[in-house]
Amino acid sequence: MTALAWLSVAVFLGAYALIATEWVHRVAAALGGAGIMLLIHATDSGAAFFSEHTGIDWNVIFLLLGMMVIVGVLKQTGVFEYLAIWAAKRARGRPFRLMVLLVVITASASALLDNVTTVLLIAPVTFLVCERLALPVVPFLIAEAMASNIGGTATLVGDPPNIIIASRGGLTFNDFLVHMAPMVLLLVLVFVGLCRVMFRKTFVYDPERAAEIMALNEREAIADRTLLWQSLAVLALVLAAFVLHPVLHYEPSVVAILGAGVLVAVTKVTTEEAIAEVEWPTLVFFAGLFVMVGALVETGVIGRISELAVNATGGRLGLATMGLLWISTGLSAIVDNIPYVATMSPIVADLVQASGGNDHAQVLWWALAFGADLGGNATAVGAAANVVVIGIAARNRTPISFWDFTRYGLVVTLTTVALVTPYLWLRYLI
Repeated sequence: MTALAWLSVAVFLGAYALIATEWVHRVAAALGGAGIMLLIHATDSGAAFFSEHTGIDWNVIFLLLGMMVIVGVLKQTGVFEYLAIWAAKRARGRPFRLMVLLVVITASASALLDNVTTVLLIAPVTFLVCERLALPVVPFLIAEAMASNIGGTATLVGDPPNIIIASRGGLTFNDFLVHMAPMVLLLVLVFVGLCRVMFRKTFVYDPERAAEIMALNEREAIADRTLLWQSLAVLALVLAAFVLHPVLHYEPSVVAILGAGVLVAVTKVTTEEAIAEVEWPTLVFFAGLFVMVGALVETGVIGRISELAVNATGGRLGLATMGLLWISTGLSAIVDNIPYVATMSPIVADLVQASGGNDHAQVLWWALAFGADLGGNATAVGAAANVVVIGIAARNRTPISFWDFTRYGLVVTLTTVALVTPYLWLRYLI
């Protein structure tokens, strides 16, 4: 690699160290790293702001912005308070039952929506229900972020890397259901078991709080029924457009912004009220992170790492599959999985063709998808959903540190990928 490539690696590692140690605010670290990348010409304004492959992913930024506005309007209706009371009553006030319920809802919704939208919708409910039951909210938020990444692995629309993989590999929505979804169901069950162990100190049952919850009428929480129905109608149209993306061909970001615009236009909510819930620091953090990772792509660092990994397999499909799975897991833990998959997918496409281009060789796509999606759980910055949850937590004065998330994320990632390994081997390679 060139001297500039090594310098860009040093800048990225330095910024990542600051994010991990929290010596400076993560937004300052990301913006500082992005600024230095531009200063040393590891990237430029064209590549950073306008390139589809090495620049800020505006689809992610505007998807988040649109959904944050919609959630901000929904919050004024009281529907999150309603859902919080309903969930707590369903769980009969028992913390572990509540976590199981929220994890299953999050994983299921993430399979149909993108995982970022899901955590934006479920996080406000979590804060309210934990407040009602006097429970620490951080374990629940961490569990939901991880459940969203696991659930989103199941379908083409569940996680942005899957959309990239489907486009490159010529794969359909049904292909993901057949090859990914069965294993994801098992992973969700295993994850529930891990939650029971990892967060066991959280599950302290308070009979008095539970009795208070059971006595509440969730219907009384709705503050504005007209606004609620207007908001739910717009949200339903947005979610339907997400699911119908293969037919309508509108990007989720376009759908989210249109939905937010319509909701603000047709309701009595003011523009100031609508944007009050937007997590601006989270959006800026993503922008900085995209520029830094784009610089690594621009200088050839990520591509070089990927090529070395592919060359090391020597054309052996089994070794290539296992190597791709675990290397994707490791790299997606430290860089956002969207630019990683965008960089890796052309190499995988060539490898699939070199392996015969048949259904047997398609296992390489599933290895890339599992590794990138599940690897995102390993660290606080591995997936978009993680960053969004941490941003929401900070806004509500319950900060989640990098290591608070990562110490659980590493356990979940190693366990889930270890289970995927024999699945791929037994189903496709023997």
